[in-house]
Amino acid sequence: MSAQRQITIQDELERCQPWIQAALDRSGGTHLFEDIVQAVMEGKMQFWPANDACAITEIIVFPRKKVLHVFLAGGKLETIVDMNESAVAWAKSLGCDGMSIAGRKGWVKVLKKKGWTESFVSLALEV
Repeated sequence: MSAQRQITIQDELERCQPWIQAALDRSGGTHLFEDIVQAVMEGKMQFWPANDACAITEIIVFPRKKVLHVFLAGGKLETIVDMNESAVAWAKSLGCDGMSIAGRKGWVKVLKKKGWTESFVSLALEV
C-alpha cells in the first residue's frame, strides 16, 4: 500500500499558475506570481481553486466599509461565476459589507446576472 502525497496550497497555486499569470498579465504590472504566492501563504490574500479555474481575493478594510475584493480570476468563466455564491457567503461570515472586482469591461455583463452593478471606472496612466 503506497502512501498518498497530500496536495498543498503551494501545489494548487502552481497548478493554477497559468490562469493566475494570464490575469496578472492584464493587471497593470502590480504583482508577480511570486507576490501572489507570498500573500496567500501569509494570509493576506485568499486562494479559491477549482478544477478549471481559480480566483484570488483580498479583504480591504476602509474607514467605513469592509469589502471582499476579487483581485484576480482566471480559467473557465462559468466556474468563476459559479464561485460567486460561496464568496458572498464567506464575505458575509467575515462581516464584509460588500464585494468588489476590478477587471476587464466584460465582467460587467457577466456578473450583472449575479446582482453585481458597475460602480465606478478605473483608469491608469503610466508615469
